[in-house]
Amino acid sequence: MCCAHAHCHFRVPHIATAAEPKWRPAEILRDTEPDHNTETCGSPDTGISAMASAHGRLGQHFLAVLDVVLRVPSIFIIDTIFNSYSDPGTGWSGTAGRALIRALGILVSSVVLVLSQKSLFKFYTLFVAVLLGAASVLVNYYSTSHIDFYSAYNKAALGFGLLPRSGPTLWLGLALLQLLLGLGYVALLNVQSFCAALVVLDIMVPLWGLMVELPAHVRQALALASGAILAMHAAANLLWKLKWFYYSCRYVYLLLRHMYRIYGLQLLLEDTWKRIRFPDILRVFWLTRMTAQAVILVYVVRVVRSESGLQLGWDLFWDLSSNLIISGCDSTLTVLGMSAVISSLAHYLGLSILAFIGSTEEEDKRLGFVAPVLFFILALQTGLSGLSPEDRLVRLSRNMCLLLTAILHFIHGMTDPVLMSLSASHVSSVRRHVPVLLVSFILFALPILLSYVLWHHNVLNTWLFAVTAFCVELCLKVLVSLTVYALFMIDGFYNVLWEKLDDYVYYVRSTGNVIEFVFGVIMFGNGAYTMMFEVGSKIRACMMCLHAYFNIYLQAKNGWKTFINRRTAVKKINSLPEVKGAQLREIEDVCAICYQEFATSARITPCHHYFHALCLRKWLYIQDTCPMCHQRVYIEDDGHERATFSNNNGYAAPGQERAEFEGEEGGANAGAAAGGAEPENELLEDNDSIEYDEEEWGTQPGVTLVEEEYINDDTDSN
Repeated sequence: MCCAHAHCHFRVPHIATAAEPKWRPAEILRDTEPDHNTETCGSPDTGISAMASAHGRLGQHFLAVLDVVLRVPSIFIIDTIFNSYSDPGTGWSGTAGRALIRALGILVSSVVLVLSQKSLFKFYTLFVAVLLGAASVLVNYYSTSHIDFYSAYNKAALGFGLLPRSGPTLWLGLALLQLLLGLGYVALLNVQSFCAALVVLDIMVPLWGLMVELPAHVRQALALASGAILAMHAAANLLWKLKWFYYSCRYVYLLLRHMYRIYGLQLLLEDTWKRIRFPDILRVFWLTRMTAQAVILVYVVRVVRSESGLQLGWDLFWDLSSNLIISGCDSTLTVLGMSAVISSLAHYLGLSILAFIGSTEEEDKRLGFVAPVLFFILALQTGLSGLSPEDRLVRLSRNMCLLLTAILHFIHGMTDPVLMSLSASHVSSVRRHVPVLLVSFILFALPILLSYVLWHHNVLNTWLFAVTAFCVELCLKVLVSLTVYALFMIDGFYNVLWEKLDDYVYYVRSTGNVIEFVFGVIMFGNGAYTMMFEVGSKIRACMMCLHAYFNIYLQAKNGWKTFINRRTAVKKINSLPEVKGAQLREIEDVCAICYQEFATSARITPCHHYFHALCLRKWLYIQDTCPMCHQRVYIEDDGHERATFSNNNGYAAPGQERAEFEGEEGGANAGAAAGGAEPENELLEDNDSIEYDEEEWGTQPGVTLVEEEYINDDTDSN
């Protein structure tokens, strides 16, 4: 959907020559442009090349805009055919004929919609030529049959009589019009000079009958003969173009078949979606349709106001706006067009927020894709286009409320990593902290305001319950983020090792995750109640299954895995020998993880490296190997507390024997080999302890926001 502008070009080996795009001026200009950077820098040719390149880019943009505009009428035709009413009382023959015409119209419009740019321009060239020929025939027939030139005596523009003959200004204007239509016809069809002169002469013959004042039946016969000759000429040209049409269709078929066999159906559809710029087409279609309807409504209001003295006010403005909104989602294609417009708005909103908070994450730029997909699925799930106008307006407003809460949750997912990055890296610049904190406070206040307004104007129902639950959940998530941010800022302010910080962060985030899990279960129950007692559909059932899997099962699984891994890490740390007192002072080195001195104690690994217990525990959240030599750290036997140790440079402390420790280590390794090695701990998917630095500890994959719960909990109320 909504919303990528990159184009995928696939090169087919056995038809590569036919697939070369020869109508891209920017690419041709770029390929043939000489390089003046090394030899002729500053010469006049450099400026000429730059100007030509700019003109080429401008031409490419113009062709792209024209390509989109020329595809929009196909969408209008398909939308009109789908929304047209068929009278079932005309018999089976009339019904079959209308169905055939409708199917043919949809087929032709769909083919024109997916044509290549070159074929599209050629199609519209032929189409406009046929229209010009038909217009010239109609002008000749109307002028010879329905215009009385003798009553137009001396009636010219502005009321002045220019010539003493009857109606001369009128037939001179018609002659000029016919001449322009004929020249346009022969130019678009690329007719040869001699044939072009004959075609223009054929178009002008009926007007000569007017000039010499032939009888009416003779003039009509001339008009009919001229039209028949022009129609045969146009038909002959179109039949001659059938060869081009056949080879074009054959090439498209071979290309699609080749792409389908190599890349599959999904990639083929994605390439077609991007090649024809379908989101842009939908946006232009929806905006054009809404503009036309707005103009018609304003004209009707002006007419009614002039006749009945209607007074303009807010009520009238609200009625007009409501009618426009209702008509903007009365079919599936208009819903798609509205989704495309929402995609653009959400995309630029996301980019603005990212620029404001100073984030550069590429994954956070998906708001322009998530928002339209949610809106479209909500519209399909609730049958938005098939409702009555009054119910459609209410349903659309409710869907927009659910979409707004989903967008706010996504924006929180954009701000939370920035908060954690600023606090964990101890950035002291206030200008970096203020924007993200301001966005966080808005995310906390806006759901409260939305809930207050909705509860003030609506009674309790399943939809209001769902929106309120999402708002409360968002407020709790913001509070969790701000609490963790405050803990990190306090830790950075005192510049003292806070050994319990990791536990506090884990407790805060675990509490937030537990509450989020509870809300997920509640929303599942709310959706099940809606499906059983209010409105049920296959789409709602699918969304409930996705919600149950992603927001309940996976969240519970990841939370339990986090708890088990933390408990395992603590067990591993407790199994390692600890060094204190005099032995600690004999080791003149620092922790190899945080590069800080040992103040109270240190933990020794079986490979004779030592670390702070807190630092090593954070490392063990990631992997089960030593940070220095990547050997296994976990020891099954706890009888190694008197083992010898060495510093991180291999130095053995005085009074201890390394051979003893190595012998014990060899025995432990042999026992492990005999009993089977313990599998390494997997990388945590949802590690709530994030106080370590990403560059030092590794990057923790974030949990993707699952939007299905908003779709699942879109509920109807009676």
